[in-house]
Amino acid sequence: MKDRSKKAVYAALFGNLGIALSKLIAALFTGSIAMWAETLHSFSDTFNQILILIGIKTSSRAASERHPFGHGKEQFFWSFIVATMIFGISGILSVQQGIGTIFGKVHHIENINISYIILAISAIFEGNALRVALNLFKQTIESRGEKVSLSTLAKEFQESKDPSILTVIVEDSAALFGIAIAATGILLSETTGNIIYDAIGSLGIGVILMVFAFFLARENKALLIGEAISRKEYKIIVEQVLQIPEVNRIISLRTMHFAAEDVLVAMDVSLIDGLNTDQIESVIDNIEQKVKQVIPYINPTKIYVEVEQDSCRINFRKKWGKYPYHDKDKKIL
Repeated sequence: MKDRSKKAVYAALFGNLGIALSKLIAALFTGSIAMWAETLHSFSDTFNQILILIGIKTSSRAASERHPFGHGKEQFFWSFIVATMIFGISGILSVQQGIGTIFGKVHHIENINISYIILAISAIFEGNALRVALNLFKQTIESRGEKVSLSTLAKEFQESKDPSILTVIVEDSAALFGIAIAATGILLSETTGNIIYDAIGSLGIGVILMVFAFFLARENKALLIGEAISRKEYKIIVEQVLQIPEVNRIISLRTMHFAAEDVLVAMDVSLIDGLNTDQIESVIDNIEQKVKQVIPYINPTKIYVEVEQDSCRINFRKKWGKYPYHDKDKKIL
């Protein structure tokens, strides 16, 4: 997964760097405020990709005594910083430029054709980077045996725990919107002779960036705090475990992602009476296998199972607090 994530990030990095330099040249030659906003946007995206790569590298460090569950959440942290930078640098400064021009700052647009050429080239590069990221989503969907459609792509985007891919998709989508807004603002200014449309374009780009940055920050905040596995994975685990004859009910099931492919599963189950020690150990092994089938990448050391019988409690695993998800009749609530 990390190698695939790096591929998408590198595609976005080199694309954004070339685009940023091209937009800078266009901004210098044309004087367009919208083009300056897009230049700032692309340079910010380039630096953001570097931060994401730092997050991918640092998150792979081995677990230690001080960090016994590893450093997987480093990736979430750096992606959150990226979202903050998109909002605080690209978004706010683009809005500031637009408002400043609307309320009195004088500027002129020249050599407009250069802007159109650069924006068209930028759209091609941004579209290619977005295509690479979306293809990774498609591969994930197809690996589960599901049909790729707009609805499955949207669901995968909503439930994805890979902040690198999410960031690339959000940035490239915002970039394509920004390019369209910049081109529209420049065209309207050229057609009407009123530069206010160029300034409005810069303002619009800033607003788009801040909206996308807010969404990205919210997603990474949830992952930093500790987001559970997807509802679908949760439901399958429950159904699989409840099929084990010796299991009466699931008292609690708690999960948390430390990274895109690093998850903790803690389960408290009630077993039928009359089982001996060997039988109980066999049930625990069976439960762990069920979890692995649903989450193939899970580290077995991060599966915690505690069992109890109506007559007594058997502490085979560390106790995790109860939260009743299911009734005694094995129905999913």
